[in-house]
Amino acid sequence: MPSERYRWETLEALKGTNKGQLSYSRDWLLRGGDILEGCRSSPKLSSYSGWVLDRVISQSVEETPLSRSSTPNESIPPTDDQPPSLAKTISLASQLGSSPLSSAAPSEAKGNEDLSLLETNHEVNLTVLPSKITEVEGCIWMYEKVHSLKGKEGLRQRQEQQEQMVRAVSDMASEQLKRFDELKELKQHQEYQDLQEVMEKSSKEAQGQQEKLKEEHRHRAKILNLKLREAEQQRQRQEELERLRKEEGQERLRRLYSIQEEVLQLNQQIDPNYRHKDLPRIDLSGFSNRGNQICGLVSGLIRTTTERGFPTQVDVTNTERALQEMRGLISNMQQEIATAVEEKRKRDEEEERERQKELEKQEQLKAQTPVPAQHPKGKEQKEVLGLQVKAEESTMQWYQQLQDASEQCVASFSGLSDCKDNQVKNIRMDLQKAASIPVSQISTIAGSQLREIFDKITNLLSGKSVQCGGRTVSVTQHPQGLDFVYYKLAEKFVKQGEEEVASHHEAAFPIAVVASGIWELHPRVGDLILAHMHKKCPYSVPFYPAFKEGTPMEEYQRTLGYQVKDSKVEQQDNFLKRMSGIIRLYAAIIQLRWPYGNKQWPHPHGLGHGWRWLAQILNMEPLSDVTATLLFDFLEVCGNALMKQYQVQFWKMLLLIREDYFHRIEAITISGQMGSLMRLKQFLEKCLQQKEIPLPKGSLPSSFWRS
Repeated sequence: MPSERYRWETLEALKGTNKGQLSYSRDWLLRGGDILEGCRSSPKLSSYSGWVLDRVISQSVEETPLSRSSTPNESIPPTDDQPPSLAKTISLASQLGSSPLSSAAPSEAKGNEDLSLLETNHEVNLTVLPSKITEVEGCIWMYEKVHSLKGKEGLRQRQEQQEQMVRAVSDMASEQLKRFDELKELKQHQEYQDLQEVMEKSSKEAQGQQEKLKEEHRHRAKILNLKLREAEQQRQRQEELERLRKEEGQERLRRLYSIQEEVLQLNQQIDPNYRHKDLPRIDLSGFSNRGNQICGLVSGLIRTTTERGFPTQVDVTNTERALQEMRGLISNMQQEIATAVEEKRKRDEEEERERQKELEKQEQLKAQTPVPAQHPKGKEQKEVLGLQVKAEESTMQWYQQLQDASEQCVASFSGLSDCKDNQVKNIRMDLQKAASIPVSQISTIAGSQLREIFDKITNLLSGKSVQCGGRTVSVTQHPQGLDFVYYKLAEKFVKQGEEEVASHHEAAFPIAVVASGIWELHPRVGDLILAHMHKKCPYSVPFYPAFKEGTPMEEYQRTLGYQVKDSKVEQQDNFLKRMSGIIRLYAAIIQLRWPYGNKQWPHPHGLGHGWRWLAQILNMEPLSDVTATLLFDFLEVCGNALMKQYQVQFWKMLLLIREDYFHRIEAITISGQMGSLMRLKQFLEKCLQQKEIPLPKGSLPSSFWRS
């Protein structure tokens, strides 16, 4: 039928609209879509709906002529089963008489005009629609209505199912949560009980362990208390023993000092001139020599014992034996003197009787024949001179003059040294640095460096300004500045010999050549150098200070050249090392001259003083360990120069040392001090065998001054 065909065409046309293209899916709710979204939107007609209706109406008119109303203003009201929109649309389409065939693509503006006309014109003449159209539209409307109801019913059922499902899931979740809470509470209760049991068990174990530890602690405390008590008793015993040992040691030391003092006093009873005034023919040099040896042995023994600690009873016994020997020596000397005096008295009486007899004979002869009297021939009195203990009188006067000059120099700058003003203190510090630092920089690196140091010192002593530590220094900054620099410069030269030369023997020559050059230009510095040398090393005079009654032993040790700190005398090795450094510096000074000085001037303290020192020390009694060390150091440094200057006389001096003086040194040297003696012996034998004394190690060659 044609109506069936139109129906399907209409459905096909509606299928192209928005509602016809709606799609339905079961998972819209899961994706958040709205099921009634297509039903809620307002209905719209396609732009081709007018064309479809024209064709339908035109075909229906041809088949069945429509009856129109008698008046144009008469209209057919819509029925209940016919939608008003459809009647209006049909009436509008019939009035316009337009067809999509006349316009290939009807615009959307024309559709809007048709709708506006449809809304404003309420008195449109409606044509009586055929039953097929009404049926189609009704079908569409019913289809939409049924579809909407089905959608709503499905939505409602689905919501109910969802709600039931949610309630079921919620109930099941709440039940599971209750079971979970019950299970959790049960587990917590069980764990709490287990934990409580474990804690009770561990508490019991801990209490038991604590009781054991307490018992062990009490036991150990008892043992420790016993040990501490024993240790304390042992410590007290040791302290008591140590105290007793110290008291005994101090008592022994005091005993040794008293013995030494008595020995020295007894030794002073021996006439230093070795001859009795009434008995010129009696030689007491043997007693004096032995007395000096006993004094040396006692001093060495005391020094050795003080270095290792307190003396032992054996040391006291040895010193007492030496004291007894000294007393016996004095007693023997007195007996010998008394015997000699008695013999002299008897001899004088015999001579007197002989003289009386001779006089009587002469008188008898005179009475008979006058014969000229014959005078008895005088016997030659040949004195066998011994070695001296004291230095010569002239030497002691020279020594005292130098010490007086040094003390006067110190007094001359007392205002600078004792001032408390900060500015004066800074000046004093700068001057001391300017005098000391250049001397400490003297080395054997190059001659040019020595010349720079020499120029810096001479500029300072000449009153010129010099740089020291980034500051300008001059002796003119204070009226007593020059005397202060003189004293400190000489003190630094001797200190370098005492420290630097003692450690490095080669350093004696560069220090000595600078000191000799300064001595030539400033003789007062040279006198102060000698004064410092004599004070630190009296053997450089040479001078052996004698012990005076009432002098403290520490002060006497300082006089001998030892360093005493906190009532402790320095060790013998260190003492000999310092003395060796000073003698080596002195031996280098007397043979060296500043190469850029005036050659016409004599040496301010030349080799003649060295020869005098050597002769005087050989005329004095040797000292154990000291004399051998100083002789070796002096000859090693200055022997070559003395050999060239005095030639045969010098070789005679060496023979005298080897043949006579060496045995004197050997007689007073103990077994532990043979090192210096052997060095001297080997040196003498080597020089006498080779007839040559080598140049000292470290001497400055001529090429040194070109560097």
